[in-house]
Amino acid sequence: MTIIKHASYSASDLSIESREVLFRGFVQVEQVCLKHRLFNQTDYSPNIQRELVHRPEAAGVLLYNDQQQRFALIEQFRIGAMNDADSAWQLEIIAGVLDGDESPENCIRRESLEEAGCQIDQLQHLFSFYPSAGACSELFHLYAAEVELPLHGSVFGMADEGENIQLHLFDYSELATLLSNGRLRNAAVIMALQWLAQHIPQNKNSKG
Repeated sequence: MTIIKHASYSASDLSIESREVLFRGFVQVEQVCLKHRLFNQTDYSPNIQRELVHRPEAAGVLLYNDQQQRFALIEQFRIGAMNDADSAWQLEIIAGVLDGDESPENCIRRESLEEAGCQIDQLQHLFSFYPSAGACSELFHLYAAEVELPLHGSVFGMADEGENIQLHLFDYSELATLLSNGRLRNAAVIMALQWLAQHIPQNKNSKG
């Protein structure tokens, strides 16, 4: 099996012909005209026109506790899921948008207090990825953190920012069901819980 260590092309193989801002709001939408190098050819593509949605970098964290054998997820209304056949209230990990030049780690610590009332000491970086690179510039940084979880769920969020967030606490025994019953529709939470599923047996073996 061949492992691809590097991208086939780089930024120098892309030519931006024009770009125009179409909308500025909570997100920014830009119309871009470009051409790029083609695989197995020396030529560039014809001019291609695309709409690009700009979102700031974001970071999220899965909160868990091995001793308690539990992990935390939040539930909140999401406009992007308003037409979902089941519910626009989505189960997610704690996450937020980076504020200016804020680091992903600082963002996560701030959001963890706001959305779950939990203080984070140590963070483990799992992945950084583009959730929807076909149309959106957002880069998402995914972490995990072992914390002291509260005994019960509660409602959190910044009311002046329109947040109304329900904190849910799950036993490790519920993990397989969550990953298989179709309730999770968010890439970050699925990736985080798949990591947790791998972490649990490793953790048990290390203790035994």
